[in-house]
Amino acid sequence: MKNQPGSQLTRQRLSVTGVVQGVGFRPFVFGLARRHGLAGFVGNNSSGVFIEVEGDAEQIAGFRASLEEEVPPLAYIETIATELLEPLSEAGFKIVQSSQQDAARTLVSPDVCVCEHCLRETLDPQDRRYRYPFTNCTNCGPRFTIIRDIPYDRPLTTMASFKMCDECQYEYDDPLDRRFHAQPNACPICGPQIWLEYGESENRHVIHGDAGLNAAQQLLKDGKVVAVKGLGGFHLACDALNDAAIQRLRERKGRVDKPFAVMALDLATARRFADIGESEASILTSKERPILLVKKRSDGLLSDLIAPGNQYVGVMLPYTPLNFLLLGGLTF
Repeated sequence: MKNQPGSQLTRQRLSVTGVVQGVGFRPFVFGLARRHGLAGFVGNNSSGVFIEVEGDAEQIAGFRASLEEEVPPLAYIETIATELLEPLSEAGFKIVQSSQQDAARTLVSPDVCVCEHCLRETLDPQDRRYRYPFTNCTNCGPRFTIIRDIPYDRPLTTMASFKMCDECQYEYDDPLDRRFHAQPNACPICGPQIWLEYGESENRHVIHGDAGLNAAQQLLKDGKVVAVKGLGGFHLACDALNDAAIQRLRERKGRVDKPFAVMALDLATARRFADIGESEASILTSKERPILLVKKRSDGLLSDLIAPGNQYVGVMLPYTPLNFLLLGGLTF
């Protein structure tokens, strides 16, 4: 940090609350502070994010304005409390170790659908995360479902037992990488893996990795019901065109006529069985990836057992790399 001749050194501590953990907020602050030529540090605690910045008044004012105007897409600032401190005349800005506080609370981001960058990597044969079902970065992926305690840091999540490989650790430590301080960061070498289990208990079969994914796709094609673990729970999945498969699912769930929702690979596929305009498309492709009730097409190919006697159907698009990989191998 360099001050202009005659400028007065100032130091402030900012306590930020809101959705500011697990959304790339600390890397965002890190980049802002360096851009504005400030010294200090940023870290998580059980109440939110704490920041100390040191520089001249103009630099800090610019930083404060950017902090509120350029918030990361998944973040939301609720309050910023400011405290004036004595300058320390230190150099550089860093991300420091998180701290816990008794009886403190903070908001945690919900899980977010896979971003375009991560999906592109997952589908790129030349990428090291090709066909990896748990690809994520600072801008997407699991949040709420993996947290065990606050502050939101890897040791306090279900990812704690997965030690990052050298390449993932390099991404995590690189301020210029979009996985900088991405707590669920992982790859096929060091992260969680997938497997398929099927058959009765006395004749149980387990298939690991991509072969398991391929086998699950074949089971769906064969009219079977597959339980697919997603973020926060399981989907019970079957072929939406197969009357026998859907009837079997209804019988097993004891769900006589309550409608089922349909997951389609993309908007083009969904439009083959539902009326989807611009407003519906905007909602379906939002980062929340909701189930949206839309009108069925009279010439659609869906089984009548999906939503018996109902002119509407619930539609959703894939929200995890696993969803995309599973649906990508099926035809409609």
